[in-house]
Amino acid sequence: MLRYLPFLLVLALWIYAFIDCLNTPEEEVRGLPKVVWVIIILLFGEVLVGPVAWLVAGKARRAPVGGGGAAAESPRARRAEWVAPDDNPEFLKSLKENQEEDKKDDEALLKDWEADLRRREEELKRRESGEDPQPPQT
Repeated sequence: MLRYLPFLLVLALWIYAFIDCLNTPEEEVRGLPKVVWVIIILLFGEVLVGPVAWLVAGKARRAPVGGGGAAAESPRARRAEWVAPDDNPEFLKSLKENQEEDKKDDEALLKDWEADLRRREEELKRRESGEDPQPPQT
């Protein structure tokens, strides 16, 4: 089993570099077009030249968190500024608005149910007392 380990490590690096290249946005690819990097990784993957070249020279490195600079203006950095829903005042405001609308809808539905229940109770009392029930109103 140990003799297969180098082959598996090369294969893992090859697959990682290939998928990483495919998932990297075009604006973060350095040196060559993305399609050329994919071809290099596929052609020279067995000898580790393609995947290592991609990891060293092909992909733009990210700036450290809080480091600022030009890399902080990249789309990936903008996505990192995501705010959790419970910290987002706009989201919380929309929740309050939705709750108020739902409450109004629920109250109207409850009033309809109560009116229907009263009507049915009155009809049941008339039947029990022997009066002629009114035909059901639709």
